[in-house]
Amino acid sequence: MSVVDEIGRSNYVSLTTYRKDGTEVATPVWHVVDGDELFVVSDATAWKVKRIRNNSRVVVTVCNIRGRIDPGAPSAEGTARLLDTADTEAIRALLARKYVMSRLGNWFSRVLRLRKRPVIGIAVTL
Repeated sequence: MSVVDEIGRSNYVSLTTYRKDGTEVATPVWHVVDGDELFVVSDATAWKVKRIRNNSRVVVTVCNIRGRIDPGAPSAEGTARLLDTADTEAIRALLARKYVMSRLGNWFSRVLRLRKRPVIGIAVTL
């Protein structure tokens, strides 16, 4: 089994981005793999999005919900790019199929008419 397959089967990955000074910042995120790319959705104003705009190099590692990485966990380096609105909506639909909590959150915000924060999709080529 390839590293991309192992990463795709996991529930969470640690998305490591880099500050301008080279410091690593890891964030556990939901993800979905489609083809040879891994996709993540984040708030448009999140720091990881700002770091990706400055440096597109990322590392993706399988982790648990708290971001803990087991020894020997599959990991891959890649290049990230930010997606437009149409692609972001398509990725949100893929994530909703994989994660029940995403569907529940979308349902609650629709029923309660909560104001949604702007989100942006991140595509990682591994």
